[in-house]
Amino acid sequence: MDAAFDVVLVADVGKSRCRVELRSGTELLGAADQHGFAGVHVDNGPTLAFDLLLETTSMLPPGLPISTLTGIGAAVAGVEASAEKSRELATMLAQRFSVPAAVLSDATAAQLGALQGAPGTTLIVGTGAVAFRFDEAGILHRADGWGPYLGDRGSGRWIGQKGLQAVLNALDGGPATSLSAAAGALVESPDMLPGWLAAAENPYRAMARFAPLVLHAAEAGDGVAQGIVDDACRILTHTVKLASGGDTGSTPRVALLGGVVSSEFFGGLLRNALASAGIEVVAALGDGLDGAALAATRRGLLQERYIHRDGTNWPD
Repeated sequence: MDAAFDVVLVADVGKSRCRVELRSGTELLGAADQHGFAGVHVDNGPTLAFDLLLETTSMLPPGLPISTLTGIGAAVAGVEASAEKSRELATMLAQRFSVPAAVLSDATAAQLGALQGAPGTTLIVGTGAVAFRFDEAGILHRADGWGPYLGDRGSGRWIGQKGLQAVLNALDGGPATSLSAAAGALVESPDMLPGWLAAAENPYRAMARFAPLVLHAAEAGDGVAQGIVDDACRILTHTVKLASGGDTGSTPRVALLGGVVSSEFFGGLLRNALASAGIEVVAALGDGLDGAALAATRRGLLQERYIHRDGTNWPD
């Protein structure tokens, strides 16, 4: 264990997964993960998040130095919807572990981790899609991230949904596409797709499962799939332009995060689209868990107003 560093518990408590890590500096001491939850903003949200985080922490490998813990950083879904409930969760964690606790949104944590606290824009493309920028004054600017009903355009859910719609359109007599055969990975026949989706516990994640198949079909030359992917790149480029519109730099810069952009094929197309729009892509220095760790170990960050701490006057 890195003796020069404090031991911190960091968590990413999202809607699809709850991930917990025990860290000492850059050294990972142990990790655990399980299902996610609806968000800290819902009824009884702080208690739900607290119980889930404790349960996941209990799944860490035995023998880890939990007793030497010096801080907690938790990136939690729903934080932006309720500052009061976010502070309540921070207080619950601080009291349980007797250490300072910081709670922040998963998107803020991702931006923190990607740029290590510096101002700039981060585009996160997973099941959802959102661009976040913190300017030099620490003010947050965002574009999209409005959920599957009203936004998240260009996301994994969006790509998967467009692909499934193309399958049903082909069934109705529209343009033929290899996606019809690809849908066999989900259902026996395309006409079963509506029932399959209605029965899914999380329909948005279910649609996002089809996104890799759309990307594969596009890479193989399917015209319908290529159109979907091209539209996604165009939309995401527009999202970045909206978020970084107030960037004072001569060239807007963005870091990319999320499972969809980790695709070499799609990531390359998106980078080309961004470059064509005059936007420079910079390497992400970390992820949401790294951002949570930063919030746990440093105060006075540029993003401080968006970090909810437990309020106790802990010694420095």
